Amino acid sequence: MAGTREKPDRTRLIGGPGLLLVWLYGVMVVGAVSRSAYQIATEFDRAPLAYTLSAAAGVVYGFITYTLVRGGETARRAALVCCAAELVGVLTVGTWTLVEPSAFPDATVWSDYGMGYLFIPVLLPLTAVYWLRRARAERPAS
Repeated sequence: MAGTREKPDRTRLIGGPGLLLVWLYGVMVVGAVSRSAYQIATEFDRAPLAYTLSAAAGVVYGFITYTLVRGGETARRAALVCCAAELVGVLTVGTWTLVEPSAFPDATVWSDYGMGYLFIPVLLPLTAVYWLRRARAERPAS
């Protein structure tokens, strides 16, 4: 047909367990963004660092969700970098909240390694990195 373009083949990242990752990241987007938006709007002066970090976590979760849904090698690489950065953030903030609890008068999504979110914030990037590395290894040869 004239005027139609074929989309390039993209490696699907949301097949099988990848679909569960998209769902979990989507839930984390809603949880982190809604919680931080409310806290920033109503009590920002109480714990600005904690609420800002929760908002940043929500943005990271949103980007990872988008890249997983988008698919393709570039999106896979971007998601892999973001998941690694997310893991560093969770480990840093988690350790910081244990070592210097006075720095966080209120919890963040990543406080205590995500204990308030059933440790999903620390388990999710580990699982995603594994899945994204595996998705590359299983990519069909062109």
